[in-house]
Amino acid sequence: MMSMMLMSSVMMIIANIFMLISFIISKKSFLDREKCSPFECGFDPKSLARIPFSLHFFLITMIFLIFDVEIALIFPIIPTFYLVNFLTWFKISFFFILMLLLGIYHEWNQNMLNWSN
Repeated sequence: MMSMMLMSSVMMIIANIFMLISFIISKKSFLDREKCSPFECGFDPKSLARIPFSLHFFLITMIFLIFDVEIALIFPIIPTFYLVNFLTWFKISFFFILMLLLGIYHEWNQNMLNWSN
């Protein structure tokens, strides 16, 4: 019983030493004006907030979100292969992938994937 208390005390001291070391190491040595200012992609933080911005930032974000959600929806298709009828599984999977391909073709056709200044 005494050794357990001694072991927990030693572990507590070691944990406190590690927290103290990490606190000392993580201190900022100097403050930089640019590092302290908020960063927004594509915006100059020192200019007016109401100036128009490039629509490509918004479009790239939407494309990323669509295809990020698409990956989360494709993953369950694979395990359900053995659980449902093959013809039903094939129709649903084909329709889903066809919609994604038509969407990427539309984005490519509208030049949404080309970055222009």
